[in-house]
Amino acid sequence: MRVGFIGTGSMGSILLDSFISSGALQPGQITASNRTREKVLKLSQDFPGLTAAVDNAEVVQKSQVIFVCVKPLEFKKVFDDIIPWIKPEQIVISITSPILLRDLEKQLPCKAAKVIPSITNSVQAGASLIMFGNRCAEEDREWIHQLFSKISSPLEIEEAYTRVSSDIVSCGPAFMSYLLQRFIIAAVEETGISREEATFLASQMIVGFADLISKGPFDLETLQQRVLVPGGVTGAGLAALEGIGDVFNQVFKNTHKKYNMDLQEVSHMFYQEKK
Repeated sequence: MRVGFIGTGSMGSILLDSFISSGALQPGQITASNRTREKVLKLSQDFPGLTAAVDNAEVVQKSQVIFVCVKPLEFKKVFDDIIPWIKPEQIVISITSPILLRDLEKQLPCKAAKVIPSITNSVQAGASLIMFGNRCAEEDREWIHQLFSKISSPLEIEEAYTRVSSDIVSCGPAFMSYLLQRFIIAAVEETGISREEATFLASQMIVGFADLISKGPFDLETLQQRVLVPGGVTGAGLAALEGIGDVFNQVFKNTHKKYNMDLQEVSHMFYQEKK
């Protein structure tokens, strides 16, 4: 199966690199394009055999599955570039959450799917979120699942839950990184431990925590109960954390507000000529 990438920015390059390093794809199977061609030429040097396309049309002409890894408001231009070359049997996969499956199927005369990856996929870990359009056959679904199982734990979701699922899977690493940094800074400020030592200890705690959840006999609640000794130090610390209130509720409110704004902008981009 030949696979194309339109856009090799942050997430596009992470996906491409992860597929190759995991053995899910060979460089010779991949054709990629970028509006800054030097970037894709560099990829072809890093991964001998990868084809650096001259333009988006070449990606479509040489691929059976095409990942579109660009910002939401760049999709219209990409579609204008590729529509003359798209065939019904091809699959276009968006990795951008505000691009709806119904819009992909309205704009393109081919099969459509949506996959939301995570930066954790770069180390063949974490989840990926998968959604399929109505034209995808069972063999298409199986192929996409198998591809992403090489770099993640793929989960098929309802598109209505794209935003909240993406908040957890895709945005979550940034949220947790922020909280961990605050944890480290507070340790340094309150005790005088070095930043380097606190960072090492916190990072190792997170690695072990992840193993406990994924491999051990604990879920989140039972893990907390095992650590929390009545009247102990952990309980005293947790009492302070109870003061965070509805901060995570606000996180989801903020992300959904931005998502709804993005949906409106995408709708205007695709359909402004018809209004």
